[in-house]
Amino acid sequence: MLSGTRGAQIAGRFTLITTEPSPFGPEWRGLVATLEHTLLRHDHKPGAPTGLDRCWHHRTGGMIGALSHQIRGAALGAILTFTEKITKPVRRTRPGRG
Repeated sequence: MLSGTRGAQIAGRFTLITTEPSPFGPEWRGLVATLEHTLLRHDHKPGAPTGLDRCWHHRTGGMIGALSHQIRGAALGAILTFTEKITKPVRRTRPGRG
């Protein structure tokens, strides 16, 4: 797609921006709270955090794009299972591994 003359023109419209992971702290907690607030969940009290900000940081490595995908996936799971709640996932082990 980005080969040849036309590909070079298309590639020239993009700029690579390198980013660093966000550290865990007040800004990260605020970001998580904001993203959680945008979810319309039936059994969720407005302003009540899920308490998963540290878990989200660990799972995403502090990357904001990964956080957005994780929260969206968790929200879809909550809808599909009719729980309407986002909880910390239970770590599953493979059979025979304890």
